Parts: sequence; C-alpha cells; structure tokens
Amino acid sequence: MVVEIAKTDCETKTQAIAKELIAATRQKRSLFAQMRDQMRWDDKLLAWAMANPGLRVQLFRFIDCLPALQSKAELARHLQEYMSAESVELPAALKGILNFTEPNSPPAQLAATTVSKAVETLAFKYIAGENIQQVIKTIERLRKDKMAFTIDLLGEAVITETEAEAYLEKYLELLNELTAASQNWSNVPEIDLADGEELPKVQVSVKLTAFYSQFDPLDPQGSKQKVCDRIRILLRRAEELGAAIHFDMEQYRYKDLTLAILKELLMEDEFRSRTDLGVTIQAYLRDSQQDLQGIIDWAKQRGNPVTVRLVKGAYWDQETIIAIQNHWHQPVFNDKAATDANFEKLTEMMLSNHEYIYSAIGSHNVRSQARAMAIAETLNVPQRRVEMQVLYGMGDRLAKALVQRGYRVRVYSPYGELLPGMAYLIRRLLENTANSSFLRQNLEERPIEELISPPVVTSETELPVANKQFTNAVDTDYANSQQREAAQQALQKVRGLLGKTYLPLINGEYVETETSLDSVNPANPSEIIGKVGQISVEQAETALQAAKAAFPAWSKTPAKERAAILRKAAEIMESRRHELSAWICLEVGKILSQADPEVSEAIDFCRYYADEMERLDAGYNYDIPGETNRYFYQPRGIAVVISPWNFPLAIATGMTVAALVTGNCTLLKPAAPSSIIAAKIAEILLEAGIPPGVFQYVPGKGSTVGNYMVKHPDVHLIAFTGSQEVGCQIYADAAILQPGQKHLKRVIAEMGGKNAIIIDESADLDQAVAGVVASAFGYSGQKCSACSRVVVMESVYDNFVERLVSAAKSLNIGAADNPSTTVGPVVDGSAQKRIQEYIAKGRNEAKVALEMPVPETGYFVSPTIFTEVAPTAAIAQEEIFGPVVAVIRVKNFAEALAVANGTNYALTGGLYSRTPSHIDQATREFEVGNLYINRTITGAIVSRQPFGGFKLSGVGSKAGGPDYLLQFLEPRAVTENIQRQGFAPIEGVE
Repeated sequence: MVVEIAKTDCETKTQAIAKELIAATRQKRSLFAQMRDQMRWDDKLLAWAMANPGLRVQLFRFIDCLPALQSKAELARHLQEYMSAESVELPAALKGILNFTEPNSPPAQLAATTVSKAVETLAFKYIAGENIQQVIKTIERLRKDKMAFTIDLLGEAVITETEAEAYLEKYLELLNELTAASQNWSNVPEIDLADGEELPKVQVSVKLTAFYSQFDPLDPQGSKQKVCDRIRILLRRAEELGAAIHFDMEQYRYKDLTLAILKELLMEDEFRSRTDLGVTIQAYLRDSQQDLQGIIDWAKQRGNPVTVRLVKGAYWDQETIIAIQNHWHQPVFNDKAATDANFEKLTEMMLSNHEYIYSAIGSHNVRSQARAMAIAETLNVPQRRVEMQVLYGMGDRLAKALVQRGYRVRVYSPYGELLPGMAYLIRRLLENTANSSFLRQNLEERPIEELISPPVVTSETELPVANKQFTNAVDTDYANSQQREAAQQALQKVRGLLGKTYLPLINGEYVETETSLDSVNPANPSEIIGKVGQISVEQAETALQAAKAAFPAWSKTPAKERAAILRKAAEIMESRRHELSAWICLEVGKILSQADPEVSEAIDFCRYYADEMERLDAGYNYDIPGETNRYFYQPRGIAVVISPWNFPLAIATGMTVAALVTGNCTLLKPAAPSSIIAAKIAEILLEAGIPPGVFQYVPGKGSTVGNYMVKHPDVHLIAFTGSQEVGCQIYADAAILQPGQKHLKRVIAEMGGKNAIIIDESADLDQAVAGVVASAFGYSGQKCSACSRVVVMESVYDNFVERLVSAAKSLNIGAADNPSTTVGPVVDGSAQKRIQEYIAKGRNEAKVALEMPVPETGYFVSPTIFTEVAPTAAIAQEEIFGPVVAVIRVKNFAEALAVANGTNYALTGGLYSRTPSHIDQATREFEVGNLYINRTITGAIVSRQPFGGFKLSGVGSKAGGPDYLLQFLEPRAVTENIQRQGFAPIEGVE
C-alpha cells in the first residue's frame, strides 16, 4: 500500500540505487576489448558466441555433446563437424586450429586439448566444484566475501528409482558434510545473523521431481506419496543438523503439482513451524502473480513464514517450444520487458507481505535488484525478511556491490560432474550471450539510462503455431487440474455405460444378429465393456449391395459437402474427447496420457483429409490455345476398411474418413477387441450427417466375413492395418480377378515393423534411455511404431543397458485407468500367450536383463529386456508386438546401420546421436519410412509426420500425408478441342 502511494519516490530511489550498482559493476575496459587482448580460449569462445549467432548455435551444440566424447580423436572430429556448418563464420583463431585432415593427427590432438580445456574452464566459472571438498572451498571463499550460499546438485534427469534414491542419499551426504565443515566456520554477522535471529549457515536447493522417477501431474496422489516419503527424510535430517532446505521450481507442467505438494506437506504438524524452508516463483510465467498470491494466502494460514525465491526463469526456450508443438497456451511471456515488469510487480507483492513471507530476490539485472532495494527501504522491511540472490559465476561484481549496501546476499551454487551439469552450463551460456541479457548489455556498456529505465511492454502476444498450413488438434494438458477432473468424470460416466449391446449398422439401420461377441477390459477380463453383434455373410452381402446402391449419389455429392461432414465429425469428437479416451482406456487397455493423443489424431485425420479433398477437387488445368486439358479425380467405388485394435479410434477413423471424403462408400470392419470404439465412430459419423449406405459398421469374424468382403467382386479397395500374415493374405486375395469383376482392386496395407533405435557414442544417455523406455513400453509395446530393437555402440553399451534396465524397472504396471500406471495390459489372452512364447524363445537366444512381477488378474506381460542379442535371433527379427526389447551390441556406426536395416521391415527407426555425420548418414541410409532423431519413435502427428513404411511394413502412401487420398481416387484426364472453323479464343489477345 505504501509503495502504491509513493510510486514516484520509489522510482527515483530505484534509479539512484541502480546507478550506484552499475558504477560498481562496470569495468574500465569493455569485455570485448579485454577478450581481444587476452589469449584465454574460454573467454574467446564466449566472445565469438556473442558476435556470431550461427557460431553460437553450433558451439553450444558441440559443448552439449563434449562430455560424452571419450577420446581426443572423437572430440576433434566432432569439433570439426560442428564448426564446418554452412551457417558458421569461423574466427581466424578457430579456423587455424581446425586446419587438420585426420582426427588422430597431432594438430587434431592439439585442437581437442585446447578446446576441451577451454570448455572445462568455462564450466567451472559457473559450477562450484566437482565434489563436496571443492564445494566447501568455494563456500569458504564466498563467506570471506560475506556471502551466504545455497548448493544445488547438478543433474537434469532422474529417470529411474535407483537414481531418485541416490539423489536423496547424495543430499543427505551433502548436508552431513557441509554441516560438519560449518563447525569450523567463524560467524559472519552479515549472513549468519539478522534482527537478532541466528540463520542456518547451510542451505541446499532441491528439485521435487528428482525424488520420484515417475513424477506425473496425471497422477497427483501417487506422485505426492512417493515424493513426500523421501522429502520427509530429508527435512528431518536437515532439522537435526540445523540446515535449511529450498525447493526449486522446474518446468511449467510440474508447477501446480509442486506447489500443491509443498503446501500440503509443509502444513503437517511436524513441519508447520519450520521457517528455514523455501519455495520458488518464476516471473516469466504469465500466471505467476496468481501463484504468488496463493503462496501468501497459504503462508498466512500456516502462521510461520517460508522464503519465496523470485527468479526470472530458466526454461524459456523449452517452455515456448513445447507450447508451440502442442498448440497449448504459451505459459511464458515472449517479451523480456514483460517478464521484467512482472518481476517488479511480484517483488512489490512479496515485500509488501513481508509479515508473512521472507523474500529472496534472484536476478542479475541491476534494475530489478535496485527496484527490490528501493521497495524494501521504502517499506522498512526487516533485514531477516529480505535477501538478494545471484548465480555462482554470473553476478560477482553485483553481489559484492549488494553486500556493500548492507544486504544479505546468497549465491546459488551448483556442484557436480561436468556431464550431468552440461544442461545447466548451456542455460548459463545462453543467458550470458543472449542479446536481451542484462549482463551482456552491461558488459557492452550500453547507456546507463537505457539499462535502468522502467521496463515498457509494447506488445505481448503468443508465438505462432508450429504448422501454418494445418493446425493440429490440441492434446489435453493433464497438468491442468480441471482437465484431470474432466478425464476422471468421463471414466466414471463410461463405467456407468458398460455392458450394453452394440449392433451392426447396415444401410442406415442397426440390425439384429444371430451371434454376439463380448468385449472385455484386458486388465480385468471379467469386466464386460459391451456385447457386439457379429454380422453373417448374408448380412455382409446386404451391406455391400447397400453400398453399391448408395455409391452413385455419394460419388456425385460435392467434395465440399463431404468435407463438411468430416469437419462436423471432428467437432463431435472434440466435444467427446474425454469420453472417447475413457473408452480407449477401458476397452483396449491404453493409459489416458496415450489415449488422448489418439483422439487428437482422429480429429486431425477428419480435418486434414477434408482440406486435402478440397485441394484435390480443384483439379489441374493444362490449357493451350485451342485446347483445354483437365486433370481431375473420381472415387473408386466400394471400400472395405479393416482396422486394428492398437489404435482403435485414430487408425479406424483415418482409413474410414479418407475413403468417405473421396466419394467411396465404406464398410468398417474393426478388430474384435476394439469393436465398441468403432461403434462410437459409427455414432459420430451418423450424427455428423453421413447418408444411409454410404458408411456401414460391420463387425464380424475376419476368417469368414472379412474374407468374403475382400474377395467380393463389387469391392474396389481394401484399406488394412494389422499383421504381416493377414496383410499379405489380403494382398494375395485381392489380386485374384473374381467372376464379374471389371476392375483391379487397390490394397493399402500397413503391416507393422521390427523397429530399431540406434544409440551411438555421442548420444545424450538421459534422452536415449527415456526415449527407448517410452518407445518400447508405451502401450505395452503394442504400437506398430514401437521400439523392439536397440542397437548400441560398444563404448556406451554397458552404461546404457544398466540405466535402461533400471528405468524400465521403475515403471508401474497395472490397470490402464489407474493414474499411476505406466505399463498396462496387452490386449487379450492370445496376445499374452504369443508374447510369452517369444520371451521363452528369447531365454534360449540371449541374456534376460529384466523381467518383473505382474498382476495375476488380467492380460499382463512384464516389460522384458534381452541383452547380448544376435542380430539374426528370432527376437531380433520377428515382430513380437509386446513389451519386449532386444539390445544388440555393435562395434561402429556402419555396423549399427547394417543391423538396423537387417530385417524384412522398414516402418520406423530412431537415432540418438550428437554426431552430425551420423545424423546425415542415417537420414540417407536408414531404411525406414519414418526416422526420428533424438526423440521417441512413436506418436506420429498428422500433416507434420505422415506415417508409413515400405519393404514388408506395408504398401501405400503415408497416412496423414499429402498423397494419401490419391490411393482412394482414380485420376482422369479430359482434353477438348475448342476450335470452331479454325477459330478459338486466345487468352490475352483481342
């Protein structure tokens, strides 16, 4: 309130303090002048990165992979590859040391040594030490300068429970060592005492997600329980030792759950009176004011203050990219001025509530710190209730200036080995070299008035979506509590609908059948999802004749009208998103976080194929004087769609609406285990306005009804997704010309894969392990794109296998509707039996590295990892379609590609590598329809990643791509001579 009254005075004070601080931080010569004069390579690297954006990107990419390189030759080769990019203008000094032809040569060795030492020196400008003893020495130096500290253990990814347990143990060890060392530290009143209160000499900062490898907003209760069990151990030990604990904030998707867990935990009687604990707020988040007010209100209720650390935020690029890729609301401000302005508002909120919270203002922006000091001095905030914070190595002069002004200063000091700390280093380098960085602008000696002026927000809009040509449906963000609640309500609603009977749809009417099939929950086979009427051959004939009768009118229906029905179907699916996800979850055992993107894919197929049909319907004109040439398309006739159970909504919808929008009358025969989801597609298409006979839902036995329709002379096209055995039989049967048949049938078949991911010696193993686990065990390995082989370079094989096994062992096996589940059941008993037979075969071919106990009820199969697998082994050659992975050791990258290509399939593949030449070679030579580099190999997105393969993985164009609809159409060309008695209009001539 006082600040509001005295805005002008507060700004005057801010400006005065800021000028003093800048004067203290300014050096006699500019940074660039010093760098030109110095011979230190670490300084040169930073200077070059500031001066050349292309070099900056490649240099940071090289630094990112450097710790993984195990020899000077490898280091030299990678340095040369990264620096030879077209976008890079090399400084003369760097060009000179790269002037070698062989990576084993003496010049290459010198280059490797020079650059690696420079990066190491650079890293330890920002990292307090590699071990606790080095950290203690750093701390003692800080204390001599009258600065407090908080220690953070480096490490970006906890992907196994072993690592989560180790994280806790390392922090317990850190607390013990630091408090033991602190017994020998003399008191520093400026940081150890405030307003007569003794402050903890030791403080550590921890990440909540590191306490549980399966931390997931979709599972708030399970995550909270696991995390709190470990945090309580840490908090109790810290209290015994008299140490403080601060909780860092991480990616946006974890924010709400992190705050909810901490608010609940720190209200427990055991911890409620503690005032040596803290939480973090990130000012670059658009909803940070709301979060801060929530913390203040909570602190009032708690009755004992906690520290709130205010920072700008360290994941801007990542948060922005994730939002754009997923078409989500962008959680961070785009304009840096907006973040700076928000930081000042949050600072005012915090300091105005100093009665309830302690404030820790973390920034290297002199204006931001000066503003905090001006507000604190205006409000007479007690010394105990405010401190300034900087990052180790980034605000040294500012920190000293703050100390001189009488403020308690705490230095955020990460420690650990270079490899796990590389992501932290890259973030610091990005901050230091960004054009908008205050540190950089100050080092460049921008005008003081410009640097300390109030932030002015001119415009603050979200960045554009990823694909301007086509906007994909937006997946559910389960970090949003309202979305989670809607998903749970949908599950309850669907459970109330179980057991109903679903009848075939023939010629616009639901028809009774003599037989029916129970569709069951694969996690609990005694639970009947519904009963599905099975058509007879006679009813199949009736449906085919209805389609034949409906075809003339439907084929003449304008493409825009057909497209409008698809768009209406997409709207209905969007409105029923959570319900459809629930049906997928219960009928085929797919967890919600993987069912929801399938709903998005089905929606995308409707909208994308509607757009594509309108594009194709325009045709092409190739006119010349005196002659018109028209190229256009017409539908083929009757299409039979035979859809799989593993993507029961997306693939069934995609094949069906592709056939419909192109003017073909379509019969959908779904796989038996997913017949009810297909019935929901029928409901949606009827509601969207599809005419009778144009679309028909014909569930039935494949060996009778399916074969009958495939061989029928009136069928023009079969679209199939499923096993190679069935797909090849369909292909053969369709090729036979039946009596009365006047056309050759078109077959579109996707028949699975034996997909490999290559891990080379430069791979980021955090990413690689997580990516393989997700690709191999997502939906229990029952995706045609799933990883079933991992081809690993010898130099990283043992390390990779150890972490892979540990990560897979950390997965939760259970029913798909349990939010803690990461691996659900397989689809039915026959699938379970087949996979178990392959596992038995694998025991005779390779070493079993992992098998886990599974629930006794339901069709569950353990995530299974085989190691030391021969490339020719059955488990490395045959499609298993379950959670079984073969890990194959290779000597070099050429062998890795040969092994990856050494099957009859060519569907998807992956590569984890930070070697540019390997990425280029894989792009050219990896025989797959979809190659994914440094990411998971499942989850293709319509338009962005059209999906499909070749060899025995299938025949036909890629689903969700620009030429997919052509397969459902017949092209025609019509030429007309428009001359009359030698006369014809000539365009442009009068």
